[in-house]
Amino acid sequence: MILTKGMFKTLGLRALPFADAASDQLPLGQLLRLSLFQVSVGMATVMLLGTLNRVMIVELSVPAMIVAVMIALPVLIAPFRALLGFRSDTYRSAIGWKRIPYLWFGSLWQMGGLAVMPFALLVLGGDTVLHVPFAGEVLAAIAFLMTGLGLHMTQTAGLALAADRASDETRPRVVALLYVMFLAGMGVSALLIGWLLRDFDPIRLIRVVQGAALVGLALNLVALWKQEHIRPMTKAERAEPRPSFRDAWTTLMSNGKAGRLLFVVFFGTMAFNMQDVLLEPYGGEILGLSVASTTLLTAMWAAGALGGFALAAKRLSADVSPYRLAATGLIIGLIAFSAVIFSAPMQSPTLFYIGAGLIGLGGGLFAVATLTAAMTLPAGEMRGLALGAWGAAQATAAGLSIAIGGTVRDVVNAQAMAGDWGEALMSPATGYSVVYHAEIALIFLTLIALGPLVARSHASHPSDRIGLADFPT
Repeated sequence: MILTKGMFKTLGLRALPFADAASDQLPLGQLLRLSLFQVSVGMATVMLLGTLNRVMIVELSVPAMIVAVMIALPVLIAPFRALLGFRSDTYRSAIGWKRIPYLWFGSLWQMGGLAVMPFALLVLGGDTVLHVPFAGEVLAAIAFLMTGLGLHMTQTAGLALAADRASDETRPRVVALLYVMFLAGMGVSALLIGWLLRDFDPIRLIRVVQGAALVGLALNLVALWKQEHIRPMTKAERAEPRPSFRDAWTTLMSNGKAGRLLFVVFFGTMAFNMQDVLLEPYGGEILGLSVASTTLLTAMWAAGALGGFALAAKRLSADVSPYRLAATGLIIGLIAFSAVIFSAPMQSPTLFYIGAGLIGLGGGLFAVATLTAAMTLPAGEMRGLALGAWGAAQATAAGLSIAIGGTVRDVVNAQAMAGDWGEALMSPATGYSVVYHAEIALIFLTLIALGPLVARSHASHPSDRIGLADFPT
């Protein structure tokens, strides 16, 4: 058989990862361009939670408590994602755009926050000519708030736009692709920014952070270009009163499914993220792993998460209920945390690495499944509200769980090492173990809440097999 140029082109497109996520409404080229907003958000996330965190504590000698407060500020904006999504649903303009204006202004806020960030941090670190009380704290707080508002606005509007343009059949694969691009943005930016800041000085910090601001804006400009059709609106249509947020929220919550899903997202995210800052210290302090060995944990987690995204895309495309897939992710999480807990008494690094990979796998399945469920909750007019609510629950839970996990570990270890809990528990592993057991308890709580949602999906897709929906909740 003779292979023509057209056949080679078709074969190449099919061989690309996530090529089947494309549809007539959202061709592959436009989908890949649109997904660049996730790269930008991933880069901003790395800057806020990783690079600048370390720079403030190590190079600028900022007290850890102030650093923790600064990093927590973007989390305070997360609950407003539902309002941002609703505003994008009901936005009215002469040309009819709804999502693009929010992507654009989110990009500006994100760039503006990063642009002033290095100067604010230098003032916070004491590099000043004229001392003004609390100037560094105020300026740094404003910069973190601007960046946090920008990335939340950009991600909410971008996800809503992707959901608007994807077909029902391709939407799960689009979700998985967007998550992969978010992880890729985090990974590549962490390596590149870390390499650029290897020899720290104030001028280099300014160049790197402001360079990241420009790159983020450029990526978002490419992402939003020609992604939303122009639908001219008359002056009368633009003058019509907008629906109220309260009425829209009441409508979304009226059937009980949305509220339960948000509960599941919040506590499930807490269950998977409380260990986020404890996994590597656990490997080094309890299992005696070297720094090089513990850095492999991130690779194991990322590999598991990518596997979870791919599996979720495949199973959801086969018309598997997203609620059942979320339950599968939670059950994998139970196995993962059990493996991490037992790795300490067994002194088994292998079991620890397996647990880290399974945490990524279960968390990836859970995240993609619940986001897909949020996309299918409302009619198209309220999709931004639903996705904003999902993002608010997910981001708030992630921020709170990290803070709670670290605090619980420190408090418990202080009591355990002082002998308050008896000689048997006088070990640095006690604090870690309490956090991991708390995560298992949260997974069980989430499974209980998820049960009725699985039961509804089971009723709409009957099967002779006994599954989670058949157990009492």
